[in-house]
Amino acid sequence: MNHNIIVKHLLATWLLLLVACAAQAQVLKPATWSYDVSKKQVAVGEEVELIFNAKIDKDWYLYSSDFDPDLGPMVTEFKFQKHPSYELVGKIVPVKPKKKYDDLWEGEYTYFTGTAQFRQKIRVLKPDLLVKGSYEYQVCTDVDGRCIPFDDTFTFTDKQVKVTGAVAPAAKPAPANDAANKAAAAEEQPQAAAQEAATPLEEPSTVAPTDTAVAAGPANDGARVVADTAISAIPEEEPTAAGGGLWAFMLVAFGSGLVALLTPCVFPMVPMTVSFFTSSGGSRTQGIVKAVVYGLSIIAIYTIIGTIVAKLFGADGANFISTHWLPNLLFFLIFVVFAMSFFGMFEITLPSSWLTKVDSQADKGGWVGVFFMAFTLALVSFSCTGPIVGSILVASAGGETVRPIVGMFGFSLAFALPFTLFAVFPSWLSGLPKSGGWLNSVKVVLGFIELALALKFLSVADQVYHWGILDREVYLALWIVIFTLMGFYLLGKLKFSHDSDLKFISVPRLFLAVATFAFVVYLVPGLFGAPLKALAGYLPPQSTHDFDLNSLARQGGGGTAVATATTNENCEPPKYADFLHLPHGLKGYFDLEQAKKCAAEQGKPIFIDFTGHGCVNCREMEANVWSDPAVLKRLQENYVIAALYVDDKTELPESEWYTSSYDGKEKTTLGKKYADYQITKFNVNAQPYYVLMDAQENVLVKPIAYDLSVENFVNFLDAGVEAYKATHD
Repeated sequence: MNHNIIVKHLLATWLLLLVACAAQAQVLKPATWSYDVSKKQVAVGEEVELIFNAKIDKDWYLYSSDFDPDLGPMVTEFKFQKHPSYELVGKIVPVKPKKKYDDLWEGEYTYFTGTAQFRQKIRVLKPDLLVKGSYEYQVCTDVDGRCIPFDDTFTFTDKQVKVTGAVAPAAKPAPANDAANKAAAAEEQPQAAAQEAATPLEEPSTVAPTDTAVAAGPANDGARVVADTAISAIPEEEPTAAGGGLWAFMLVAFGSGLVALLTPCVFPMVPMTVSFFTSSGGSRTQGIVKAVVYGLSIIAIYTIIGTIVAKLFGADGANFISTHWLPNLLFFLIFVVFAMSFFGMFEITLPSSWLTKVDSQADKGGWVGVFFMAFTLALVSFSCTGPIVGSILVASAGGETVRPIVGMFGFSLAFALPFTLFAVFPSWLSGLPKSGGWLNSVKVVLGFIELALALKFLSVADQVYHWGILDREVYLALWIVIFTLMGFYLLGKLKFSHDSDLKFISVPRLFLAVATFAFVVYLVPGLFGAPLKALAGYLPPQSTHDFDLNSLARQGGGGTAVATATTNENCEPPKYADFLHLPHGLKGYFDLEQAKKCAAEQGKPIFIDFTGHGCVNCREMEANVWSDPAVLKRLQENYVIAALYVDDKTELPESEWYTSSYDGKEKTTLGKKYADYQITKFNVNAQPYYVLMDAQENVLVKPIAYDLSVENFVNFLDAGVEAYKATHD
């Protein structure tokens, strides 16, 4: 009996392994499309909306069509073939996509989870309706870093929309406006004809962010109502990364609340407030309950502030706030003002009349009085907590709608927690350190941090508008100076007018100084081109660095740990090198045939990188794995590199067009060619995907995908070399 159980377990394990292996190399299609129309019957001359619905698998998301196509991710794009039976009215409209700012792309994109919907309005011109076209899109998942581009075709005929021969009767206009209506109709006809004449054979149909605002005008109220009603069934799911981002942001806000407790405006109030609850009339239980209500009131007050900010900005304002120069410069100035306040130049205070009115309400006692006591604390401590609260709100205003609420909840939770805990356990008060000059030191240190963070907002405006005033080395130089001054302040070598005399350095202060100077030492190599990967989300891109020693060494053929003049040369000039580039000064090809020819000539295996312009995880692999010296050395010395972009829209010469054996479609662009090659050759359609093979396209070792382990990647490259030598010596 035991033997049978063991056999069953072995069989089950074997089957699971087979399924897992199959899942590793299957062609995935995480989005399923269907088509519909807003009206099943129309008359010639009427308008109808073509509806494109997509059902998206769990943990996957689909990029929308209404963000900057040059940002990086692949926008969803529709192309409509011209036909005399219809004309386009406006552009394709995505219905309520979500928005997110991405630090890697340094911009905002829109996306769908669960379900997606796009609508295109057309005007029917003839009874025999025929609308044909194609669309391209990309779906990604944060679970294992895969991104997959797709393309497909669609057809709408009179089977979906029954067309009658005459225009349906409409409400007769008032006599007073009859002449005006006729004149408007007569004027519209030549404009429509001119628009049709200017339309190319295949019109890409994407929509700019401002087009949704146009759709809300009076003339389009009906279409807007239909769209709002249709989208109400779409589930509000968030991708994994978004959820993780909110939790991380809440933890940062929570930590900020703990730091706010250590400021001179707040710390002395902890024992005073707790003593009030423990010594006031009533039972101890009642005092504890009031302390809990006091803490909940603090949380409610700050969370309401976050809600107000969310309503004022919301998701619709995220793109403007994240990328426009005006709010970024404003936030930069706000952070500088906060830093000046922390340095003691002035105090940010609220009008005294506000404090008087709120304090008078607190004196009334009762549960309402407890709430206004919390309100008084928030106002009195504003000169210290205002810059911290403002920083959290500024950091969250350009993100999703819930971020300000989550940020304020996390901050207030940490801020309120000690008041409640010390009221429940008053004996803990004896363990608190006494107030003193160290509280002011906390403010000054926060001032240095505020000043450093201010540069991020100036950097965003500088990069978006190409001002060139805050390149990477300038940014790093300012950070080095700021944190060096902070280190000297912690050691007592720098003193402000309101600082107390520092007779000796405490051990915690010394450790903070050591950590600060260590951070400065980490920054210094960045001035000479070091990537500083831990700060990639905060620094300007490497391409803005003017004095990059690594780049200069590679260009001059000078010796570095990973580059030599003899192992870093192409056999012939690579095609498409004018707009496609390899990272870290690597040389290679963007055309497989060129790579195969060079591999045969040099006697090396080929490293194929299936990548894409819109592949976030491809960039992460390049920044965190390819940049490692051990990886770079192997790529440069042992392989001919072929970076095959699966989403590039460069048109191939007509002589290179072909019909795919996989889907029967004609492949006319560089991206479609290599996307089809990846599917037909390797039965995989996700990126990044890395293949090692010889010039005859024999795969040397099992291909790998997204994996941030440098050790695994080095082992992968070494195994490819060994397999090549074993079969070609």
